[in-house]
Amino acid sequence: MDSRYNPQSIEEKWQQTWAEQNLDQMPEDTEKPKFYALSMFPYPSGSLHMGHVRNYTIIDVIARLKRMQGYRVLNPMGWDAFGLPAENAAIERGVPPAQWTYQNISQMKGLFRRLGISFDWTKEVTTCSPDYYRWTQWLFLQFLEAGLAYQKEAAVNWDPIDQTVLANEQVDNEGRSWRSGAKVERKLLRQWFLKITDYAEQLLNDLDKLPDWPERVKLMQANWIGKSVGAYLEFPIVGMDEKVAVFTTRPDTIYGVSYVVLAPEHPLTQRVTTADQKAAVDTFIKEVALQSEMDRTADDKPKRGIPTGGKVINPFNDEEIPIWIADYVLYEYGTGAVMGVPAHDTRDFKFAKQYELPIKVVIVDDDELPLTEAYTEPGIMINSQSFNGMDSIKGKAAIIQGAVNSGCGKARVQYRLRDWLISRQRYWGAPIPVIHCPKCGTVPVPQSDLPVLLPENVEFTGKGSPLAKMPEWVNVPCPSCGTPAQRETDTMDTFMDSSWYFLRYPDAQNAVQVFDSAKTNDWMPVDQYVGGIEHAILHLLYSRFFTKVLRDRGLINCDEPFKRLLTQGMVQAKAYKNPVTGKYVAASDVDSENPKDPQTGEALEVFYEKMSKSKYNGVDPLEVMGKYGVDTARMFILFKAPPEKDLEWDDADVEGQFRFLNRVWRVVTEFASSPARAGTGAPPLQAGEKDVLSKIEQDLRRAIHIAIKEVREDLEGEYQFNTAVSEMMKLNNALADAKCKDSPVYAEGINTLILLLAPFSPHIADELWHLIGNSESVHLQTWPVADPSALVTDEITLVIQVMGKTRGTIQVPSGADKAALENYARESDLAKRHLEGKEIKKVIVVPGKLVNFVVAG
Repeated sequence: MDSRYNPQSIEEKWQQTWAEQNLDQMPEDTEKPKFYALSMFPYPSGSLHMGHVRNYTIIDVIARLKRMQGYRVLNPMGWDAFGLPAENAAIERGVPPAQWTYQNISQMKGLFRRLGISFDWTKEVTTCSPDYYRWTQWLFLQFLEAGLAYQKEAAVNWDPIDQTVLANEQVDNEGRSWRSGAKVERKLLRQWFLKITDYAEQLLNDLDKLPDWPERVKLMQANWIGKSVGAYLEFPIVGMDEKVAVFTTRPDTIYGVSYVVLAPEHPLTQRVTTADQKAAVDTFIKEVALQSEMDRTADDKPKRGIPTGGKVINPFNDEEIPIWIADYVLYEYGTGAVMGVPAHDTRDFKFAKQYELPIKVVIVDDDELPLTEAYTEPGIMINSQSFNGMDSIKGKAAIIQGAVNSGCGKARVQYRLRDWLISRQRYWGAPIPVIHCPKCGTVPVPQSDLPVLLPENVEFTGKGSPLAKMPEWVNVPCPSCGTPAQRETDTMDTFMDSSWYFLRYPDAQNAVQVFDSAKTNDWMPVDQYVGGIEHAILHLLYSRFFTKVLRDRGLINCDEPFKRLLTQGMVQAKAYKNPVTGKYVAASDVDSENPKDPQTGEALEVFYEKMSKSKYNGVDPLEVMGKYGVDTARMFILFKAPPEKDLEWDDADVEGQFRFLNRVWRVVTEFASSPARAGTGAPPLQAGEKDVLSKIEQDLRRAIHIAIKEVREDLEGEYQFNTAVSEMMKLNNALADAKCKDSPVYAEGINTLILLLAPFSPHIADELWHLIGNSESVHLQTWPVADPSALVTDEITLVIQVMGKTRGTIQVPSGADKAALENYARESDLAKRHLEGKEIKKVIVVPGKLVNFVVAG
């Protein structure tokens, strides 16, 4: 038997064996309780980085553990395969997006297999495959039928070079397109939306149903939804029959309104602008159109505005007040208009000071004092006619009732959340399945005609959607009346694909329906979801929205998609940066003892940062696996930091885990090759054998069952893989030092060590399991359970102190009383050595813990 641990020789063998035995496939047996383990599926970039390794190792440990604990487990994998990167590759490389995507999928699939991840590949989904996006289109039609999908004119981020809409996340902090670098414009376009706002209250309230989600993720979602309780008020426009509507959370300040602000894009803007202000207003609107939404709303940037010349009437005091437009008001937020109350709003105060607008104090604390800044706290209402002297909190309700009585307003709940813009002017996405007919209007594509396939003979220029330039694809007869009509040429946002993929996995091969509800209901909700914190809002919020809509459509019966959520930290490595030039330097070009820029000789800053090619601090997983093996890479990832914390890469720690697995290998192979144990395996200790154990055997058995107990606790609730690995190290040390290697207790310890190790390092565990005489895979075994009787100790460790300072420990009988403990301590060699020649003034005994001798000074 080879005494050396050679991971490369065993890992590929076991991966092949597991595949042949279908160990990872979802079981059809419904007798066992279910456990749905899921990690966020990746974009098929073609390569793995250490973030991937961490994410998928975490979910694999959980899945393997749950199988051994008696659950039927679903642990699937797929590909979030639509989106701009593939289309950009098509433009740059001259290859079809599908070809580039499927090449990457094939490559990454091989890498995942090499990692030993126990994915059920029979449940694989690929979002760019027609057999998947057919059902994305079908679900869109469900939203359309439910009145939750619609088109409207909307101000969007427009890239004038790539000629497409950009999400806010695709615009940098300088207002430029992430890809083309063009200055992004705001443009009105007819776009498709989903009414996520119809579910705002449910999405907010149901966060309380998620006790096993990180609090910060729930807080981020709550803030994104942004519930506000206040009033809807209407200000009549002077000289017109129309009104400007605003939403405010401070109706108690209505008498302090000194101006009203419209968004530049507001339909009323041009109508209220007077002739003498038209040129200036038009110029201002063009300037604002060149700003990104981020620029316009940033707190640290000055707010710009201009008067329109128009006026409105405050319905509470009949005062005429000016109408302005300003860059900080967005048409998509609320009503697209706000009332300016400079005395009681920080932003309004700065704006009014900048443009010398009136500041009217209507809320005071005790005394009315000249304002040097806005007073935003509650107080007493003044200068408010019949409401004077009223507490401002009560005044909110009174003002709202006054607005209702006079017909100028009402109470309203409003949300920061906006409807989800899902249309993109690109090719590589699921076509929106509607047809625009001049007679019938917008007509859904019949379900029998799905999928609406992406055409393949496409010319990619990078300028807008190529679909719009293909008349043979665009022009079709109307499904309702036969009149010549046109297909919708926009494709769907890729978040549409990832908002329901977890519902498809349990029935991934279904060719006749989106999924069999009975199968999906059997597995939902996902029991453990693992993914990055960067998806805390959009992906998770959209997935929750989809789940609730499909519940209301009768397709599923759960309220929430993900029961437990783990957001793993980033993988970081040392980065070297020149603080003068701002440039990063590769670690290979730096003397780590004296880090200086090889070009300039300047001292470099050294810090840990997320692994990145641009920072020259990435570590290739393939190199690590090639040198140390997959199991070592997995053990390092799990041991270095708790899963929710950032992990700092350290080559020495990787080497440390390799040495640990070598120690395990030696301990087990020595046991397997010993004459007394050869070919007999390591059967569990029988009841009768427990009663005749020696002191040495009892101590070893206690160490074994402490390890079982501690590892179980580390893997329940919060997954503390790092401390679980530490417990296995302790057990391995106990076995290596054991003086009873021929005992059945030692065999039990070997057995237990391999079982505990199996979810963490699956290849070496299965190899060692077979080496000790077993024929069935270790991953089909039952997870060990601690024997309470083994944890009971006949002795305890007693700490000996002198003047409160610990001098050492002794072993004493566990049942000893205070007098006996003091006697054991006095008689110990330890106490005698430290008390020699000293007068004992007092003895403090803490039963079960310590004896402290107080001596004369």
